[in-house]
Amino acid sequence: MQKLFLLVTFSCLVILSDARQWTPPQATTGTDAGKTQTVNKMVKTDSSTTIKNQVTIKGQAVPYTATFGTMPVWDDDGKAIAGVFYTYYERSDVKDRTMRPLVISFNGGPGTPSVWMEIGYTGPRILNVDDEGYPVQPYGMRDNPYSILDVADIVYVDPVNTGFSRAISKDIPTGKFFGVNEDVKYLAEWINTFVTRKNRWASPKFLIGESYGTTRVSGLALELQNSQWMYLNGVILVSPTDLGINRDGPVGEALLLPYYSATAWYHKKLPADLQQKDLTAMLPEVEDFTVNQLIPALTKAGELTADQKKQIASKMSRYSGLSELTILQHNLVIPTSFFWKELLRDEGFTVGRLDSRYKGIDRQDAGERPDYNSELTSWLHSFTPAINIYLREELGYKTDLKYNMFGFVYPWNNNNDRTGENLRRAMAQNPYLHLLVQSGYYDGACDYFNAKYSMWQMDPGSKLKDRMSWKGFRSGHMMYLRRDDLVTANEQLREFIKNSISKPGTPAKY
Repeated sequence: MQKLFLLVTFSCLVILSDARQWTPPQATTGTDAGKTQTVNKMVKTDSSTTIKNQVTIKGQAVPYTATFGTMPVWDDDGKAIAGVFYTYYERSDVKDRTMRPLVISFNGGPGTPSVWMEIGYTGPRILNVDDEGYPVQPYGMRDNPYSILDVADIVYVDPVNTGFSRAISKDIPTGKFFGVNEDVKYLAEWINTFVTRKNRWASPKFLIGESYGTTRVSGLALELQNSQWMYLNGVILVSPTDLGINRDGPVGEALLLPYYSATAWYHKKLPADLQQKDLTAMLPEVEDFTVNQLIPALTKAGELTADQKKQIASKMSRYSGLSELTILQHNLVIPTSFFWKELLRDEGFTVGRLDSRYKGIDRQDAGERPDYNSELTSWLHSFTPAINIYLREELGYKTDLKYNMFGFVYPWNNNNDRTGENLRRAMAQNPYLHLLVQSGYYDGACDYFNAKYSMWQMDPGSKLKDRMSWKGFRSGHMMYLRRDDLVTANEQLREFIKNSISKPGTPAKY
């Protein structure tokens, strides 16, 4: 299995981004204990502006306020060391927020802001794309008739060096922010400040994270409980990472086959008997083969006879759309990068990493991996103009800072990632806490079958099963970019939020 930094959305790309020059022009403003501090004049650590608006959701007019700006990250001495940018949407015709849910939203990378879900999924304004999620012009925004703002208030949070969030000085050690546990710790403190300032301690609270954001919110569930004494009603994982759950060796190598099969089905590369089945009717057969035959075969490896290896390769070929010879040449282990290059090689295309419905064109058909990620290029094409138009022009946020779609967050400390286990512990300790996982069948970075595997491993005793659910979509990593999935996924969130809040007076106990 790929290591976390290769598995999560965008993570390997962050290092390559030209956002490495992330510190804007500086000015020397003072000294601290004899050391000159270089302070970023453009960073705002504590600011906010509020506007009023209205959106029609499911045929109902929903008035709301949008508050946007920054709130500080404090050091141990109570000094502001960074400003975290946020956008907070609050339904304005609600008088009593005691039982009004609050959803705290993060994206991933780990170097990306919350732009993707804010203007692609759950927010009241959404970017212009076609019904399958491809860019269209003119760029810009429109109302989101499927937003969850009708049932919950939402805050979108941009961690340090994503979006407009920055440390106040280049002298602030990046180790305070850039790491699995470092990230969780300072964001838990920030959430405490936000909830306190906005008077939301009484509200049922939910975390939603996408991609690396799932690592983040899984860790935050326990950190908020243990260090901030803040208890949640729900956690939503959209296209989850491996959550620190070990799957090295044959298990990790085998679990990708159902994703390969889904992608091959989409591109009509499977045998006729499989191709004529519906996707969700075909995949259980592949999943069964993966668990009961492929994992044992990869475990035996060199002990397999030639006939046994050929039988496994033949089945893999049937389910993946790749030739039996190619699979044998790879000793039954197909790297994802090779699959993205190989599946449509005879047609002159590659397939996307994060969403394998997308096609790309390489300089040459030969090679072991695609030249670029076709899906990510498409998404940046549509999201980058839209978020700048929205924040700078519609909302009127004034700054010369570049909005970091990819902020430089290297080196990221992946040591001691136990976020999946932390989420399990949080659920075990808090009977109110529920989990919803949403996955796209065509996501090759955080694939759907690995998401199922994580859930199995998180709950080996089946004691949390009634509070855990998984939902699949016929799209990729950002399944909400496909209009049909946008509608369905938001409706699932509504139902999850509703079902995760007990009737008043119901005790949290086993």
